[in-house]
Amino acid sequence: MPLPARIYGVIAMFAAFGCLEPAGAADELPRGADELPPVSSLPANPEFPDPLTMMSGEKVASREEWITKRRPELIRLFQYYMYGQLPPAPTNTAFAVEVLSPDYFDGKATIKKVTISFGPPQTPKLNLLLVVPNRPAGLKPVFLGINFCGNHTLLDHPAIPLPTAWMPDHCPGCRDHQATDAGRGAQKDVWAVEQTIDHGYALACFYAGDIDPDRNDFSDGVHPHISPPGEKGRGPHDWGTIAAWAWGVHRAVDYLVTDRDLDKSRIAVVGHSRMGKTALLAGALDERIALVIPHQAGCGGTAPSRHEIGETVRQINKSFPHWFCDEFKNFNDEVERLPFDQHCLVALCAPRPVLLSNAEEDTWADPQGQFRVLQGADPVYRLLGSPGLRENHIPEPDRLLDSPLGYYIRPGKHAMTTGDWKIFLAFADRHFGGR
Repeated sequence: MPLPARIYGVIAMFAAFGCLEPAGAADELPRGADELPPVSSLPANPEFPDPLTMMSGEKVASREEWITKRRPELIRLFQYYMYGQLPPAPTNTAFAVEVLSPDYFDGKATIKKVTISFGPPQTPKLNLLLVVPNRPAGLKPVFLGINFCGNHTLLDHPAIPLPTAWMPDHCPGCRDHQATDAGRGAQKDVWAVEQTIDHGYALACFYAGDIDPDRNDFSDGVHPHISPPGEKGRGPHDWGTIAAWAWGVHRAVDYLVTDRDLDKSRIAVVGHSRMGKTALLAGALDERIALVIPHQAGCGGTAPSRHEIGETVRQINKSFPHWFCDEFKNFNDEVERLPFDQHCLVALCAPRPVLLSNAEEDTWADPQGQFRVLQGADPVYRLLGSPGLRENHIPEPDRLLDSPLGYYIRPGKHAMTTGDWKIFLAFADRHFGGR
């Protein structure tokens, strides 16, 4: 059946299933994960493991050794022991692009709806909302994020489709775990879309439930459709929900690098809380993402697992058993056996800029520990020729530390606000060469 006339683009992708994703994405992971030792055999280390020391004890002393040896090893370790193995890019990705409004915000922006299809025929589709400034001319940098409650909550445009996947009942306008029109535009302030457009940046966003609804159930979302051939049941190293969301971010990037309105060299990924954990993992595994902003991401994201304060590995695994692979639960009472900590995940982004942003009252996310994570990643940035973290102490509240390893903390609680977006834009300007 031909597509409606207003759908103007369908583009097929051809990354081979089982081959590398573009530019260092997740499936550069070396195989043979079954050779890694059980948790009980890993040495206990109460301190951060050295990001520049291999599991064998070999020291990494050059950029080449980092790229060819230690970086692949860390990717393998994170997927085996914590997040689960991300599948490779599908072979049959296709995009259908529909313009919903060419003159939104009084002519300042164009709204597009992009339907991203992949995998077997019954696989859920990813519905990407894209808002692009009409001025100035030229390619636009873009922020990419995942929302908690549906694309329709970002703007009150009536043509933005409601999600059909299961949704948490706490979402605005949600009834019986389904989105309704009552939620339209309810999270405008959370995403500050017009402010971003006025600053010259595009915004791309999709609902997390399109990839995997946030509940302990692997029978929905993409999991039952995108699995290794011949797999029967879940294994201890199979991908959890955060890995699935990160894989969804990579599928959105597959589209963004093709959009002729966007600058594919200036893609920033941003996320709040659990989506901040996702943003950091997605950025660490895909070098097409040029800048990473995990906002208040806490345990399992930007806070150390060897925690000082806040949520512990045991607590997060008990509350959200579906977020990580089952192997990660074996560290609940032996976190010191982790062969990495979250500074190593930040280091996987090197030398690309990473901003960790926090709030003073959000102690559950361990803001002080997050600064230690930046300090732990700094040697890798410096090895790769980046200035890394330019200061040795947490900056005072409301002052952005905009070095490649950036930090910001403000008064207030766990939330994403229009004020936070001003900081995100300032950090992106600093590293993307904006105004």
